[in-house]
Amino acid sequence: MSSEDFDVAVVGAGAAGIAAALALRDAGLRCVVLEASGRLGGRAFTDTESLGAPFDRGAAWLHDADNNPLTPIALRQGFTLHEEPGRRRRDILLIGDRPATPEEKAAHDAAAEAWEAAAERRAAEGGPDIPLSDAVPRGGFWDATVEHWFGAIISGVEARCDSLRDYVATALVGRNPQVREGLGTLVARQAEGLDVALGTPVNVVRTGGPGGAVELEGPRGRVRARGCVVTVSTGVLAAGAIRFDPALPPAVLDAVARLPQGMVTKVALRAAGADRLDLPDFGRLGRRVEHDRDRPASWICWPFGRDHAIAYIGGEASRELAREGPGAADAFARAELARFFGPARVERAFRPGAAVTRWAEDPLFRGAYSHARVGHAGARAVLRDAAVADGRLRFAGEACHERYAGTVGGAWESGLRAARALAEALASGTGLHAGSKSAALPESKR
Repeated sequence: MSSEDFDVAVVGAGAAGIAAALALRDAGLRCVVLEASGRLGGRAFTDTESLGAPFDRGAAWLHDADNNPLTPIALRQGFTLHEEPGRRRRDILLIGDRPATPEEKAAHDAAAEAWEAAAERRAAEGGPDIPLSDAVPRGGFWDATVEHWFGAIISGVEARCDSLRDYVATALVGRNPQVREGLGTLVARQAEGLDVALGTPVNVVRTGGPGGAVELEGPRGRVRARGCVVTVSTGVLAAGAIRFDPALPPAVLDAVARLPQGMVTKVALRAAGADRLDLPDFGRLGRRVEHDRDRPASWICWPFGRDHAIAYIGGEASRELAREGPGAADAFARAELARFFGPARVERAFRPGAAVTRWAEDPLFRGAYSHARVGHAGARAVLRDAAVADGRLRFAGEACHERYAGTVGGAWESGLRAARALAEALASGTGLHAGSKSAALPESKR
């Protein structure tokens, strides 16, 4: 990190940081992106080594594809999108030790629709925010299973800990394709041509320097800029990994605390031979929750015809396994798969070892994606609109998006919005950095 001056410094080279930097560059502002890790993409990370094929360790879907800003980019750049017929589809849905009948699968799907409809109705009634779990059906044959799916697996947090209002406001709709080349690959490619400093953590952000400058310090030195966009996760902000001097306003700190990171672990097993468990490509497995402490994994097998099966483990079960280490997650996943096919077949079908994601343990992320605590659905807007140091310090990321929180598309849009607001603040300040063209931010061309 040099002491060179910039118009804007962006902290974090995930989707929000890349989008912000592109928009600022298009506005003629001199921008640098400071990324603590050695790679691009943040929580959109395509691993091409562990399984011998692209494996999205983090984000994997272009949610609400028809409204997702990354969809036209992907299509224009030649990426291959695959749309599944339904995210709730299960090739095998297990009840105890037997597969569900078609009629039982239909009953499961009906219960899921009733669960979502009940949450939407309760949120529409107004009144105080309540736990999501208090607004949905309970006691039915499939209700606990549906709640586990929409809560721990989809949201990364149990429904009793999730804000009803925030859940309904950010519920996923529309088409949700996956990217053959990897969603992380798509995001990282957008950084081509940007000034990105990898392996450059920021420990301190000082505002109010000479001429209103923002100074960023880290182990590799110091950068001075006229403005700053911080895009790290709320988990990192809450942990105090970046110190702000002066301290952030209490309302901003409170918003960060009210938007903790949920947790989802992926465990990917690679096939040992030709046995594909009699499942199609993108084969899906799920099972009924059997008791209060039961936390099933959800499975996608053979994505894009590849030789791996991926378990999704969410919420409390994910955190417990994270504390025990990757070996525990591997064993848990194999035990879950053995419920469907028996331990002997699973042992024959898959190689030893697994690729296990560790988002909660990574100090650069501290979780998967955000949710709002009960009673604090408005925290996203507070963080989104925070204009510290006369608007020269802004925040962006999936946690700042009131509609598409928890998604790459939401993070991307958040970065664009923060860049627009910061450019306007700089335009109303004391002139541009030498060589800058304009502080008026156009719509992104990408």
